[in-house]
Amino acid sequence: MPPTYTAFFYGTLLHPAILRRVIGHEGQKLEICAALLLDHTRHQIKHADYPAVLPYSQSRHLYEHDLAPEERVVRGTLVKGLEDADIELLDTFEGDYTRENISAYPLGPFVPLSSPESSAAVPLGTPPPLPPLDALSEPVPAQTYVWSQPLSQLSPAIWEYADFVRDSAHKWVGAAAESNADYVEVDRRRAMNGNTANAEVTSIVVATE
Repeated sequence: MPPTYTAFFYGTLLHPAILRRVIGHEGQKLEICAALLLDHTRHQIKHADYPAVLPYSQSRHLYEHDLAPEERVVRGTLVKGLEDADIELLDTFEGDYTRENISAYPLGPFVPLSSPESSAAVPLGTPPPLPPLDALSEPVPAQTYVWSQPLSQLSPAIWEYADFVRDSAHKWVGAAAESNADYVEVDRRRAMNGNTANAEVTSIVVATE
């Protein structure tokens, strides 16, 4: 059997529709759960909709004081079952990042990405409180995309998924996504591999107060 991969997503790819758009299929074989990445921070990239993640040992220079352990935590999702073709397209999409091995802590069981229960992995509103960090389940080996560009391009501000859904996700789904330059290289790579099908992305649920 071909190898499969588990990835930790923390930015635009938290949105299942955007993930499907990038990999070009509905992800029938994929499973997802909410997860935490410790000792990393997630930052707003200046003049961009999407965030960057860095180990705290690198991002510490963005702050005037040390962060508490619970502030050095990135919320995201673990997605398992990704295949080589999926990873190749994700690598293309994440051009300003390097894919690195990490360990992420699942916050619940894996469920099929296609199931209604998968929406619980990515809450659109205010996220639930963090569990005690000393009571987390065993970590899962995974890969994630770590920022590889200059630190000067980042803001100390923490990127929030709910803000992205409210303010920017309309540019990544539906008709507006057809002109989104961030998909151009992914579509070109997919066409080169003979897979010209794109998962249709037509709607989005926007969080409300």
